[in-house]
Amino acid sequence: MKSIKVLLTSICISLLTTFIFAVEVNEKELETVSVDAVVFENYTGPHSVINTADEISNIGTELGKKLKPNIENQTTVGSEIKYQVIHAIDPTETGKLDADIFIIGNNSTVDHIKNIRRIISSYLVTTYDYSVSDANTLATFITVYNAVYRGNLNKFQEKYKKVVTNNLSSEKAGIALSYKDWPGKTQIVIPLNDIKGGLSTVDTSVISDKQVVQSMQGEDDKGVESRKEMVDIKEREADIASDKAQEAQKKATEETNKLKEEQKKETQLKQEAEEAKQEAEEAKQEAEKNPNDKELQKQAEEKQEIAEEKQEIAEEQTKKTEEQAKKTEEAKQDATEAQSIADTKRTEAQTERTSISQDQQTIMREQAKNESAPQVYGLKAVDELGILSSLVKMNAETGSVIKESPVTVIRSRTIYEVQEGYIAIAGTNIKNGAVKLVILDKENMEIIKEGADEVAETSVLVQDGDDFYCVVKSNNKWIVGKYNSNLDSLLKSTISVKPATPITITSSGVLVTSASNRPILLKKDDLSLISSTNFSDAK
Repeated sequence: MKSIKVLLTSICISLLTTFIFAVEVNEKELETVSVDAVVFENYTGPHSVINTADEISNIGTELGKKLKPNIENQTTVGSEIKYQVIHAIDPTETGKLDADIFIIGNNSTVDHIKNIRRIISSYLVTTYDYSVSDANTLATFITVYNAVYRGNLNKFQEKYKKVVTNNLSSEKAGIALSYKDWPGKTQIVIPLNDIKGGLSTVDTSVISDKQVVQSMQGEDDKGVESRKEMVDIKEREADIASDKAQEAQKKATEETNKLKEEQKKETQLKQEAEEAKQEAEEAKQEAEKNPNDKELQKQAEEKQEIAEEKQEIAEEQTKKTEEQAKKTEEAKQDATEAQSIADTKRTEAQTERTSISQDQQTIMREQAKNESAPQVYGLKAVDELGILSSLVKMNAETGSVIKESPVTVIRSRTIYEVQEGYIAIAGTNIKNGAVKLVILDKENMEIIKEGADEVAETSVLVQDGDDFYCVVKSNNKWIVGKYNSNLDSLLKSTISVKPATPITITSSGVLVTSASNRPILLKKDDLSLISSTNFSDAK
């Protein structure tokens, strides 16, 4: 059987015909991804408690249910120490965006970006009636957008109303790349274009700006699928905006025709008022010439009253004309704005489609190149001390990275090749994490199987033919466990050992260090102590 073993004195990868050595790959050789790429560090190891996807999505659903009845008012829902949403809206301030601020509290246990996206997606579905598919796409872009502008208060202040920015801090605004920095340090901003805007409730142009798209292009798959889905949303937004523009233009035409009628009336009434005023002036002059003629005095008064009435009517009509002119101008602006939105969304979609097509061609060329070349697997150090590692697949001819495993918590710097993939110790004991034996598949290098037992964080992993040894917990003590390549438990010692004990396979047995710091030898067939005297650790 092929195996991958740790070479402590070397950081090169050697491809042999019968087996592959596991090595620590120099980080500089892996720097093929753009520095602008948003690559989230997720916890991808075993968990002590596993929540289902539905349970995680329900967090967002419950937040949405609490907020929706009060959606037109500024409000806050959820738990400050777990998950919370600040619905920050202010209709009195114009020209900038409202927002929902999704907060991850100190006591939260979310440790994978997929689960954050699940929560945001279900929240959008419940609160704003998005389809699940569209909400998933928006959630992906929202998280990348918040990672790109993490801590950039100036950027948020440019786009958002004070009611939003007053709730943000430079230490928490946006989302950090590492799951370790999410609890108590995350304020994910969801830009709201219009809370009753349907498909355009969330501002898609903001969350998919140039910086965001460039960061997604730095991913292995260049974010192609998510970008295609966003293009689809924008094209539908453009269609809706075009329909609105046509309706608005129709209304603008109607209002323009009404304005013409009002202007015609105004012209006629002004003319009548002017004529009445002239007649009243003439009657007044005639009456002044004949002060004793009561009939002329009466006629002058009547004509003055008529002139004043017609002037009032003309002035009223002027007001109506001005009001209609205002309605007409508003209708024209609505039509212009709707058409501008349609044009903008259409242009963004077309531009992005071209970019996606180019990226797909690049991906296909790279895939063809890598598929035809020999491949080699090895380990990359994740932290400074080399305690944690991740599995990488490389092109043996060019030395370029083909793919890096999302599992960044491989321990003991050791993996071994088995039929299903690679066996390793992986995980951490932080929050909901656990350390266990796992198997990673070769294609995606993700965990496809976990062992049942808790493994010591400092345990080594040793292979002996088809069997594997490590230190596991049993009845609150650390012992030696023996497992097959399917992670099934075969044997467990009764003697306690040090969690970090070396495990040496010899022809006579398994050499380990006992809990009392004594070297001891265990039988391979049952892991019992090989000793001619009583041994206190066996009790």
